[in-house]
Amino acid sequence: MKTLLIFVLSFSILIPVAKSQAQVKVYNFEEFKPILNLSNDTTYVINFWATWCVPCIKELPDFERLNAMYKNEKFKMLLVSLDFRKSLESRLIPYVEKNDLQAEVIMLYEPDANAWIPQVDNSWSGRHSCNNYI
Repeated sequence: MKTLLIFVLSFSILIPVAKSQAQVKVYNFEEFKPILNLSNDTTYVINFWATWCVPCIKELPDFERLNAMYKNEKFKMLLVSLDFRKSLESRLIPYVEKNDLQAEVIMLYEPDANAWIPQVDNSWSGRHSCNNYI
């Protein structure tokens, strides 16, 4: 009888530990900028996306497949969320958890996109090729 009781108590303690929340670090552009200039033997793929962007959501599985394909190589996938800061816990983290995203996800919170987008790529307007949003 004691053994059964101990098992039940142990099981009830393990449940909360197993259910962990996804960790998403929030960066401003100055904190993020060094990532753009890494110089080593690793290939980096950086995808800017948001949970409210339909085309971004549609292409995420492709990025996840790429991440899985090269997970044992010198390769790093970084999914940079441009979601609104206030939606970090209500929308972004639940999306990452629900879809079991394996690539690293960070949030770039820098409201003045016109200031930082040219520093990423002068030819990028900041818009996706399709302007359909959720």
